[in-house]
Amino acid sequence: MARRGMLIVLSGPSGVGKGTVRKAIFDQGGNDFQYSISMTTRKPRKGEVDGEDYYFVSKEEFEKNIKEGQMLEYAQYVDNYYGTPLKYVNQTLDSGRDVFLEIEVNGARQVREKMPDGVFLFLTPPDLMELKQRIINRGTEDMDTINKRMEKAVDEIKTMRDYDYAVVNDKIENAVEEIKNIIKGEHLRVTRVYPEYQEMLGEL
Repeated sequence: MARRGMLIVLSGPSGVGKGTVRKAIFDQGGNDFQYSISMTTRKPRKGEVDGEDYYFVSKEEFEKNIKEGQMLEYAQYVDNYYGTPLKYVNQTLDSGRDVFLEIEVNGARQVREKMPDGVFLFLTPPDLMELKQRIINRGTEDMDTINKRMEKAVDEIKTMRDYDYAVVNDKIENAVEEIKNIIKGEHLRVTRVYPEYQEMLGEL
């Protein structure tokens, strides 16, 4: 029987660069985990592709999935829903493959409640002014929306204490290396490895 895969959750405040770091991790290749694409009702940003960056759906379709219990987690953030389809995640984990989630803070809290044995990583900015500048540089939102995001970011950063690891996104390559090292280390935890040895010992 294959060892169940490990759930890896990357979260952090809006604008911290979660998507950029996640793409850099996967662009490097050599990863033994599957990226779980989130579902959202927000409009695609320039360059984003449906089925690759997100599953872009209507509000009605998303709410139907919620009612049917088909979401591992979901959150409403700045008037849009974000969430993770449950069936795909469980099927991938059961096959023995790791699943990598990149989600918002509210969603990560729900995942923690349902799958507490996951590895929870909090990506944090070097400082708040740097975070605000990153959001401004996107050029996708007006100042009123940006200020709302900053207010929310302060509250989100306070949730860092609920995670297993904090990774500062000062330079993308540094954050990527730290995250990959954390994942390698987590695979060596005795609590993850020992069940296999219990089976081996039972066969003697």
